Amino acid sequence: MGYNRTNMLKRASLIPALVLLVAAFSCGGEKGTAEFDAASAYGFVKMQVEFGPRVPGTPAHAACAEWFVKTLRQWTPDVLVQDFRAKAFDGRPLDGKNIIASFNKDAKDRILLCAHWDSRPFADHDPDPANHFKPVLGANDGASGAGVLLEVARCLSLRKPAVGVDILLLDLEDFGEHRNWRGSAADSWALGSQHWARNPHRPGYTARFGILLDMVGAFGAVFPMEGTSMHFAPAVVKKVWAAARGLGLSKYFVDKESDPLIDDHLYINQLARIPTVDIIDYDGVRGGFPESWHTVGDTLDKIDRDALAAVGRTVLAVVYQEK
Repeated sequence: MGYNRTNMLKRASLIPALVLLVAAFSCGGEKGTAEFDAASAYGFVKMQVEFGPRVPGTPAHAACAEWFVKTLRQWTPDVLVQDFRAKAFDGRPLDGKNIIASFNKDAKDRILLCAHWDSRPFADHDPDPANHFKPVLGANDGASGAGVLLEVARCLSLRKPAVGVDILLLDLEDFGEHRNWRGSAADSWALGSQHWARNPHRPGYTARFGILLDMVGAFGAVFPMEGTSMHFAPAVVKKVWAAARGLGLSKYFVDKESDPLIDDHLYINQLARIPTVDIIDYDGVRGGFPESWHTVGDTLDKIDRDALAAVGRTVLAVVYQEK
């Protein structure tokens, strides 16, 4: 998701869960290495997309949530679902599910890794107005970040980190107001992170820092030092970008600051007081978000395994360097 705070722009066919669970093992889950596997991450993106648009209130959304829980429980028993109720920009009630998987759960010092897993109900930035009320498949905007974190979870199950790690898959991030909405819709985006930040899965929960992944899988992806991250968590930005630089990934993690964006990390910073940064594809020179953003073109063919690997390897490097 993500949208520009300056310009105020926000940026099925079901496969049975058992089949998908078996497929998870065939795309990297059975491997005995804790190295990030790009093919495995891509497989996790693909499996989400095969559910169809993961729009809250649909069968695809419910089935995908069940699959996430079953898949994560392959790697840790500490998986829970935070059910919550929220209100959409137009007043309709929405039921959401935040999914949390914990590793090394008894460690006091923790790191929070986040991504949203829902997809946009409206392709309201599609070049064809006829598509503006069609749902978005969300291969990049939603599935890419969640797919990377599933592969990170597999790696963490094989190589225990020195600190605790919580993977937080956030719901209802992308149900913000339609671009043609003329009503009042303050804070209508990132509803899952707003709920979690006010009601963490453990009372009094805190973490050293957090990393949010959003739209991390497109060809030509560029991850700037995003402005909201620089405001709330400059030291964490420095840590993450230094890790990427050490891995030779400066092609992706560029040394320039972008406009501030409203995304899930804003509320985790403001409400939960956890310094959290956003790894998000946003290129001011290119014109902002990827061309597929909030269009019916956000499909699997837009996903680049190398971009997924760049992000996943960086996240793991940051996690494992913490003592």
